Amino acid sequence: MEITTINPFLDYYEKLRGRTQRVIQCIPPEKIEWTYKAGKFSFGDIIRHLAAIERFMFVENAQLKSSRYPGHGKELAEGYEAVLAFMNKMHEESIAILSKLSAEDLQKKCLTPPGTPITVWKWLRALAEHEVHHRGQIYLYLAMLDVPTPPLYGLTSEEVLERSIHDRR
Repeated sequence: MEITTINPFLDYYEKLRGRTQRVIQCIPPEKIEWTYKAGKFSFGDIIRHLAAIERFMFVENAQLKSSRYPGHGKELAEGYEAVLAFMNKMHEESIAILSKLSAEDLQKKCLTPPGTPITVWKWLRALAEHEVHHRGQIYLYLAMLDVPTPPLYGLTSEEVLERSIHDRR
């Protein structure tokens, strides 16, 4: 998928973010800092990471600036409501900045944190892939806690199987 103008990408990215937010809403508030193992990301860490890396790495780099990623610690936001508010605030800032990118800006080369040049539109595609990766972690963590989650696109795999045609030759 090539991104030639910013608005179709932003529409796509907002839908992607909506699916992420639906699964985040399944996190029991008292489990916001739960992790399956010491030293691994908690739910809160994942959400803070998504928020901070979107705004301070991906968006900064897309503007041809250096990363300002502050990490994902509790000093950014602590507690369920504060963590969600932080994610929403960072996303609003990101969208406001990205919405100003021109078609020409999308064709420029930015530098990733290790200094690798990449076309800005490809960097934005990586932003979306990064969020999907961490959404999958949230789904897995919730499954470990036996917390029900919404199907990604309307049906569970069992429901798709049930509605599928089975040719048993």
